[in-house]
Amino acid sequence: MYRVTREIAFCYGHRLLDYQGKCRHLHGHNGRAVISLEAPGLDSRGMLVDFSEIKRHVQRWIDENLDHNLLLCEKDPLLPVLMERGERVFVMKDNPTAENIARLIFDQAAGAGLPVVEVLLWETENCHAAYRGDR
Repeated sequence: MYRVTREIAFCYGHRLLDYQGKCRHLHGHNGRAVISLEAPGLDSRGMLVDFSEIKRHVQRWIDENLDHNLLLCEKDPLLPVLMERGERVFVMKDNPTAENIARLIFDQAAGAGLPVVEVLLWETENCHAAYRGDR
């Protein structure tokens, strides 16, 4: 089995609903997504996937949708106020936890046809969450 990985750094803000710790308040992170792809064989160029394909499909999407953006749950009571004021917000169905953001990025890569097997989301230099698909 072959594996390739690309790391993508981005900045985002969020807050967690139904949470009693510090993360219930608006705050930001310098996050790092680590996207891993696997396949049993290589193409005619000797590649699993060209790294530029990951950049084109996943990094571009992260840059346009998540980077320097506020990620909020669709149930967040701040959402209407921020949207009314023209603030940049990415609305998530679920709480914007590291786990859910990792899955969001995984789903984007899979939807682009990439053979993604795992996304790690480093929220801080010491903490990360992972999502692996059932492929």
